[in-house]
Amino acid sequence: MKLFITGGAGFIGSHLVRLLIAEHHDVTVVDNLSTGSLSYLPESGFSFFHMDVRDVKVRKIITEGQYDGIVHLAGQTMVGSSIENPVFDAQENIIGSLNILEAAKQIRARLVFASTAAAYGDVGIEDLPVTEQHGIAPMSFYGLTKTTVEKYLRLYHMLFSLDYVALRFANVYGERQGDRGEGGVISIFAKQIALNRPITIFGDGTQTRDFIYAGDIASGILAALTTKQSNTEYNLSTGTETSLNTLVDLFGTIAGKDVRPVFADKKPGDIYRSALDNRKAAEGLGWKPEVSLTEGLTRTYEYFCRKSQ
Repeated sequence: MKLFITGGAGFIGSHLVRLLIAEHHDVTVVDNLSTGSLSYLPESGFSFFHMDVRDVKVRKIITEGQYDGIVHLAGQTMVGSSIENPVFDAQENIIGSLNILEAAKQIRARLVFASTAAAYGDVGIEDLPVTEQHGIAPMSFYGLTKTTVEKYLRLYHMLFSLDYVALRFANVYGERQGDRGEGGVISIFAKQIALNRPITIFGDGTQTRDFIYAGDIASGILAALTTKQSNTEYNLSTGTETSLNTLVDLFGTIAGKDVRPVFADKKPGDIYRSALDNRKAAEGLGWKPEVSLTEGLTRTYEYFCRKSQ
């Protein structure tokens, strides 16, 4: 397939681009390099444009390229930043997305959109792991802008026959992750432990997340590009809750260190418990996560150990 990837030099994008190149797809990447880096990508095997997704020139590149599929990963991903600056969050996540949707509409390419578990908000224990049929109730502007784009996708499908798949990612982690974004706690912990520095938990550590390895997200995106069951939403997740206290214990075992966190007040907009049901993705995408949390954490920790040398 001939594929166009926004945010392809970022954390998740770099895992996806590496997979697509290995699978012999024709890949074009656009990235403004605000959080991504060309060093995350292979030296060759893809085309690259250094620009922001809000740039109207991106639309021209897509329409002239006549791509088979578009994966839209670029955007503002930080809950805290969205609360501090909702205007910027909306510009990046809504206006930038509309620029891509307009191009996809013109060339009638499938668009795979990176949405988020933050769409669901703070779900009651009795509803975990949460399914795609659960109500949408974001607690941050980040979650709000992502779900707003999902609504745009549905309308573009209804009005213009746009073919799309929206993927609600659980908390993604892995090599090349920065300190920011929804899954950033793992990269922060891994980096600090590798450097023998203290780690901080905001809250009491009993809060949970559904941590999924970036390589599994990449394979889920590839499945979404080819599935016959499109024009819907899928959770990409493990379906398993892991508390931050458990995460610290796992890191201690992997690193062979006595890791004792410092506790601080929880951050505004953070949800308490989270886990996403992935049965719909198993049925509709033929996908399931393959990398265990222990294996993924080991890969991530070893990556940050290499970086710290």
